[in-house]
Amino acid sequence: MGFWEAIWKSSVLGVVQGLTEFLPVSSSGHLSLLQRLLGFDLEGGAMTFINIMMHIGTLIAVVVVFWKDILALFKKPFKTLLMLIVATIPAGVIGLLFSDEIDAIFAGSSGLLYLALCFAVTGLMLMACEHIAKRQKAPKSLGWKSTVPMGLMQAVALFPGISRSGSTIVAGTVAGAKRDEVARFSFLMSIPVILGSFLVEIASGVKDVATGTPSYFSEIGAPDIVGMLFGVVLSAVFGFLAIKWMLVIIRKANYMWFSVYLVCLSLGCFYLSYLGI
Repeated sequence: MGFWEAIWKSSVLGVVQGLTEFLPVSSSGHLSLLQRLLGFDLEGGAMTFINIMMHIGTLIAVVVVFWKDILALFKKPFKTLLMLIVATIPAGVIGLLFSDEIDAIFAGSSGLLYLALCFAVTGLMLMACEHIAKRQKAPKSLGWKSTVPMGLMQAVALFPGISRSGSTIVAGTVAGAKRDEVARFSFLMSIPVILGSFLVEIASGVKDVATGTPSYFSEIGAPDIVGMLFGVVLSAVFGFLAIKWMLVIIRKANYMWFSVYLVCLSLGCFYLSYLGI
């Protein structure tokens, strides 16, 4: 891949990642679909690393927007920090045990069919959430009864097409917590997951190099590195804008257009699968 091709393709991935990580439409699902359409090598280890780097951009956006909330985690009595740790465990365990298998399934020949199903599931969840949220009379402050389900749903969202932000917000809202608190906690939940994935991939690559095993590091050339830098910056910028937008949407509990979009996207994936793409 040449420099200009790497730059424009990674820039597209960065913009899409930034917008879709915090909107309830699944960034991993969009990246998987785009990479297939743009002709990336989906089965190469480098692709996983590129995806994680795009997520690092959105991690930067979360830190910029919620730096006060992050600092508050480390103040007594540390309840929110403890809830965040517990909520991260399910995704951490499932990710360590099954992330390679999940990646292989969605990179395979039937990947578009799985994407279509997962997009549809997310759309249906958002429809149900909007209905429930608008009927809630007295939502409660965020607590264990809402953060534990959010943690479990974050593990489910390891499947591309199942929105991480969408599923965790749905879980917290259905559990009866205040929507603005659910949104903020959902965004904070992305920090340990993204950072953990990045560190695991780096450690895996370093281990392969140290043992003489073929590493995805060897698959990443100078054009890919330059492209990733553009992608990370754009992911951070558009992630920042998406967070601001999502905080407004959460207050109104207006998810219907996202549901319609996801259903249409699901049908599109079914059609592309039928065409053999």
